[in-house]
Amino acid sequence: MGRSSRREGLLFLAGCLLWLGAAARAQDAYDCFISKDLLDHAGLTLVWQNALPIRAGEKLDTMQLLNERLYVRSDRNYAWSLDRNNGKVVFSRAIAPAGFPILGWTAFEDRLICVLDNRIVELDVNTGIEKHAIDLKLSVVAPPARNSQFFYIGASDRRLHAFRAKDMVEIFQVAAENDSLVTSVLADEQTVVFGTDAGNLIGITANGPRKLWEFKAVRGIAGPVIRDGNSFIFAAKDMSVYKVDVNEPAMLDLAWKFQAEGIPDRPPLVTRDIVYQYAPSRGLGAINKQSGRAAWALREGNDLLAEAGGKAYVITKQKTLAVMDNTSGRRLFWVNFAPVANHAANTVDAKIYVADAQGHIACLTPAR
Repeated sequence: MGRSSRREGLLFLAGCLLWLGAAARAQDAYDCFISKDLLDHAGLTLVWQNALPIRAGEKLDTMQLLNERLYVRSDRNYAWSLDRNNGKVVFSRAIAPAGFPILGWTAFEDRLICVLDNRIVELDVNTGIEKHAIDLKLSVVAPPARNSQFFYIGASDRRLHAFRAKDMVEIFQVAAENDSLVTSVLADEQTVVFGTDAGNLIGITANGPRKLWEFKAVRGIAGPVIRDGNSFIFAAKDMSVYKVDVNEPAMLDLAWKFQAEGIPDRPPLVTRDIVYQYAPSRGLGAINKQSGRAAWALREGNDLLAEAGGKAYVITKQKTLAVMDNTSGRRLFWVNFAPVANHAANTVDAKIYVADAQGHIACLTPAR
């Protein structure tokens, strides 16, 4: 074989290898545990996928979006932090022995805050390493909140305790007049807001127990209260969703009260225009955030995945993806999402985060 023939053969081989590499990359782009046909039918594209190394018998328990991270925790208390934009693992580590209860998972500056075995624990947001932990000798009943000066802890003694963050010395405590149990706490540098199991929503000054305002729902508040600008949105056990506006430091208005036709067991999910509320007997419903009127209700709806272009992407109890039109209230279509075993609710943008039982995490986004 001549030199020219050998060169042509090598060029041909190199071209084949490049083609095979491109084909493999193209295949990888669709290597999702949900088939490409189903994604195409739903108008979704795969942004990234990552396979977490879960052990035999281990299951993914929770998925939560917090700032630019996706936090995944297994039923053995092993946690992964992923960059939600590209799926790369930021850290992975056991954060507690298997079986230990974990309460809350919030961020403040460079720390993640949670309650592990009744200890207030701060983890480094970039490594997951425990930076600070203290047992306050309280039975903590609500996820803690903090600002630059204080931790605010709801305890079983029906008090909200404020501890100085730098040394965890208790500075003050406060309670509702009806001595009800604190179930939800929010804090910024000026104000602390807490809800109770009797339906109280109380705002106090952040540096002392001076009451600014109070609202009373008919029955107890179900889960965390959501702050939306100068408004507070929450579900209550009187089968209602409330939106309360704080117009001045001491002026409070009930913007609307929506009858949910079921007792909520989760907090609402709040986007720019819609409040989504789940109730076991009613499914998932959408409420116009400004008017407080129903946009739609889907009895088989289980949770919001994401929202895009006036459409809500909903995971159902039957493991399907239903796409709802928030303007007309109609269900546009649905597709089979049977492989999905876990998900994160996203109220920030259009990205959808789902996982299968084998630990594959996928980020999807609407293609149109």
